[in-house]
Amino acid sequence: MGLRFTVLASGSTGNATVVSSDEATVLIDAGLSMRKIEELMKEREVAGDQLDAILVTHEHSDHIKGLGAIARKYELPVYANEKTWGAMLRTVGEIPEAQRRILPTDGVMEIADLRVESYAISHDAAEPVGYCFYADGVKLSLATDLGYVSDKVMRQLQNSDVLVLESNHDINMLRMGRYPWNIKRRILGDTGHLSNEAAGDALCALLSGSTRRVYLAHLSQEHNLMDLAKLTVNTIMQDNGVFYQKHEFELRDTYHDRPTLWDVLKV
Repeated sequence: MGLRFTVLASGSTGNATVVSSDEATVLIDAGLSMRKIEELMKEREVAGDQLDAILVTHEHSDHIKGLGAIARKYELPVYANEKTWGAMLRTVGEIPEAQRRILPTDGVMEIADLRVESYAISHDAAEPVGYCFYADGVKLSLATDLGYVSDKVMRQLQNSDVLVLESNHDINMLRMGRYPWNIKRRILGDTGHLSNEAAGDALCALLSGSTRRVYLAHLSQEHNLMDLAKLTVNTIMQDNGVFYQKHEFELRDTYHDRPTLWDVLKV
């Protein structure tokens, strides 16, 4: 089987992703109710008792809403760094100490045949991280909720076979939108969210012959449209001379209310 994944939901209303190798299945974030996560997993024929662990990127509610309930129900180990644990303990309710695991930022661990790397990102949370996954010679990277793509993040994401990348907002739609200016400033800042334009700029530098697909993720329902995000990213890459058709690359959608199809990565 190799490595496969499905983005169960992505956006400000809740985030969750399932990554599976031959021997391990993990849930990344649990930002919807437990019932909704179970419904979405069922659509992709995943049961809660098939999960081996939950990994947490940061403590914002759209990433941990159902964490406590699902961890307790299925007695799952939950991995996060120390500062994230400190920031989310009161919110997620009691999780038995035996289930609380520390994965330091920039740490590496293995769950059966699945290798996981944590890396630091820029967001207004205690100590937010992204994750890279490796199995059977392929690499999947998840990079959302980041205000900008630093050089260090760029190095971390290089040589990904598939990348899930934030494309949160169209800058003009956000500026003209109904949000108060302090919230707009937060979203636009270096610890906010990645714009369509910033996602396109990052892909100009990241795209290599090994990158097969990029999923645009965490789109704002208020200040973005998937077609607009894809058009913006495509235009920026073409303006910079990146003609990705040469190596069978494609942009793909994610959704706030339904899961993506299973994507199977093989060498």
